[in-house]
Amino acid sequence: MIERYVSDLQEVDETQAAIVGGKGAHLGGLSRIEGTRVPGGFCVTTDAFRRIMAEVPSIDDRLDQLSRVNPDDREAIRTLSARIRRAIEGIAVPGDLAAAITRALARFGEQAAYAVRSSATAEDLPTASFAGQQDTYLNVVGPAAILQHVSRCWASLFTERAVTYRRRNGIDHRTVHMAVVVQQMVFPHAAGVLFTADPVTGNRKVATVDAGFGLGEALVSGLVNPDVFRVRDGEVVARAIAAKQRAVHPLPAGGTREVAIDTRRQERPALTDAQVVRLVRLGRRIEAHFGRPQDIEWCLVDDEFRIVQSRPITTLFPIPAPAPVPETGDQENRVYVSVGHGQMMTDPMKPLGISVWQLTAMAPMREAGGRLFVDVTRRLASPASRAGLLDALGRGDPLIRDALETVLDREDFVPSLPDTGPGGPPVGGVSASGASAPIETDPAIVTELIERSQVSIAALERDIRTKTGPALFDFLLEAFEEHKRVLGDPLNIQVIMAGMEATWWLNDKLHEWLGEKNAADTLTLSVPDNVTSEMGLALLDVADVIRPQPEVVAFLRGVEDEGFLDELPKLAGGTEARDAIEAYLDRYGMRCVGEIDITRPRWRERPSTLVPVILDNVRNFGPGAAGRRFEQGRQKARQKEQDVLSRLRALPDGERKADEAKRMIDRVRTFIGYREYPKYGIVSRYFVYKRALLEEAERLVRADVLPEKEDIFYLTFQELHDVVRSNHVDDQLIQQRKDAFRSYHALTPPRVLTSDGEAVTGAYRRDGVPAGALIGLPVSTGTVEGRARVILDMAEADLEAGDILVTTFTDPSWSPLFVGAAGLVTEVGGLMTHGAVIAREYGLPAVVGVEQATRLIRDGQRIRVHGTDGYVEILP
Repeated sequence: MIERYVSDLQEVDETQAAIVGGKGAHLGGLSRIEGTRVPGGFCVTTDAFRRIMAEVPSIDDRLDQLSRVNPDDREAIRTLSARIRRAIEGIAVPGDLAAAITRALARFGEQAAYAVRSSATAEDLPTASFAGQQDTYLNVVGPAAILQHVSRCWASLFTERAVTYRRRNGIDHRTVHMAVVVQQMVFPHAAGVLFTADPVTGNRKVATVDAGFGLGEALVSGLVNPDVFRVRDGEVVARAIAAKQRAVHPLPAGGTREVAIDTRRQERPALTDAQVVRLVRLGRRIEAHFGRPQDIEWCLVDDEFRIVQSRPITTLFPIPAPAPVPETGDQENRVYVSVGHGQMMTDPMKPLGISVWQLTAMAPMREAGGRLFVDVTRRLASPASRAGLLDALGRGDPLIRDALETVLDREDFVPSLPDTGPGGPPVGGVSASGASAPIETDPAIVTELIERSQVSIAALERDIRTKTGPALFDFLLEAFEEHKRVLGDPLNIQVIMAGMEATWWLNDKLHEWLGEKNAADTLTLSVPDNVTSEMGLALLDVADVIRPQPEVVAFLRGVEDEGFLDELPKLAGGTEARDAIEAYLDRYGMRCVGEIDITRPRWRERPSTLVPVILDNVRNFGPGAAGRRFEQGRQKARQKEQDVLSRLRALPDGERKADEAKRMIDRVRTFIGYREYPKYGIVSRYFVYKRALLEEAERLVRADVLPEKEDIFYLTFQELHDVVRSNHVDDQLIQQRKDAFRSYHALTPPRVLTSDGEAVTGAYRRDGVPAGALIGLPVSTGTVEGRARVILDMAEADLEAGDILVTTFTDPSWSPLFVGAAGLVTEVGGLMTHGAVIAREYGLPAVVGVEQATRLIRDGQRIRVHGTDGYVEILP
């Protein structure tokens, strides 16, 4: 009974995290790696912790209180967690437990110095490191002091930072237990941290070593700046030697103290290059053992390295798995471009969403970190396709182009291939082949395309009704091919390209001839056939029905669930309000934020999402606003056209220039609105697919195969097909996928990623921007000043007249919010992405691609958006 409270480190391995915690399990695993020296010691197991917790008064009530606290309520967390820590530290260590710890100490020397270190079961996990969340005590001497510090480690499971970290990562306090590692102290000449992958860029082939004199505590606490070495292929490729003025040394009687370093030693390297290379070699062995890049704490004693901790680096973005069949040539290196940045959806997607998008996309895509990427290596390697790729991507997002050019500047990474043709599949799924073939500027072409799409979707809805079980999946695979056929229709692509090319022509030529920037922004106001801008205006019409009904308005302000539509007819004017909302949902209910992920809840499934926007429209607009806004935009575009043509005619060769401009203005107004329709068709189909799959999921739930129908979202399409055939599901796989999906939210997807794991960041190369301004891409002309509303969730929107919307990305579902905004700032976007198109349509000054805009701009600050020149000023 006594011995279960203590385990020797030599007896422990990575499988025993539930007994000795993450740190203890990793240390046990480290001690088994050949050539790795780990200071000796033992673990006080989680059984000991559970025994102590059972004696804490009212612990269940205290944990209940803690689990209900908002993770942002720092004061409440501070108060509750402090009470729990005091209660734990107030429990005397029982005699048999104290005896077990004392006996373990005797094996190593009772009066020796030890490090007493927290080791929680939710620590050093592949998806959450918990680094620095619990406590460590150095140079603890004597059994009484050891017991006291073990008790403090138990209590440190409830530090304010640990509690907040668990709440933010969705980890239940009751599921986490605390073991304690008691290790012999080492008194090093130098200590520090080794990252076996570059923690900044993510490059897996570059290791980074931070080093300082004395105990590593000086580095961890920020007392000194470390020496920093970067190592690649067994060589130190960069070093920065810091002036290390202080160090932390142990005291003879226990504890530590800061000491000043002799001025003659301060700028000497803490390690030689040879020692750094040797340390990295050891780190690579440790990385290979654990199967992923590691964050390793080390000490140098008598020219030998001791490893005192190793944990996974959880902040690295995963690398896409290579294609099973070589699709990009024979090069070992790969370059990937983010799909999410082009689709204006950089949130992680669930496995079913990823696999359905892959099955319906026009280009092969690779998954990593819950996001999708296109391998552009071959197109970069071929001189024939490289320029076109860079031009196409650069027009949309200059940061992607700049990042790719950075990769190309490293001539050895993507060697040139002989020209063999177009160079592989398109980025983002739309090919421009044949797009240059001339088509007439005829609105009937757009009408025909829309009718084709509607006929195809109606056939899908009709034919899918009778399909169930495995037959449904066979039908869907055929439907996906029809989906791609519609998207790949040459006429569809010609119309999209005609509208974009006319936009580019107008902007380029009118800047050249008239010195006017982004003239097409005004010329494309209120174009016909733009289903996304119509969606925003249609919600103004819904507000017109609701505005005269005070009972309905008051009721909507209190809506908290999805049953509100059934309650509306009980109110005066409620039937008309319900009918207006239902009609809107019939037309647009398949849309939602992140709509490229089929698993996301659609407005038809969660209509309460629209209520805040409807209420904003009721408050901020008067009757008939939709029609007035559209007509005002049309008149403004017509006046702009007349002004441009008049100024062109006054130029040398002006009649020719005016005639060319007029043809392009007619062309852009005919075709650019259709740019939004293919996406509408895609999500219309997706909702049909989704409803059929959810009906299948309900059958699986009734058959006790699945506990919840939404569990299918964590399976790929093929895996779900297999489950339907076999009536068996791997519950453990679904749980693993849920845990992984939760962890992906903490990762920021890069625009460009290499097969080395390096997230390559681009930069805007632009002069003339005021100091301190936030630079982005100008996508809709004009300047506006107003209050910034930083909104991360459309359902929490609250816009007043004159507010500027600041958010991460805006796919088409955000368009109803644009109606009430005075300007737009996003972190993600390009010239032809949906947010930019709709901002121009509504005449909103807009700057997109502003890195970290939602962090650098605070909600409520006054800002000035320069939509013509592409920057944002934060005003005093």
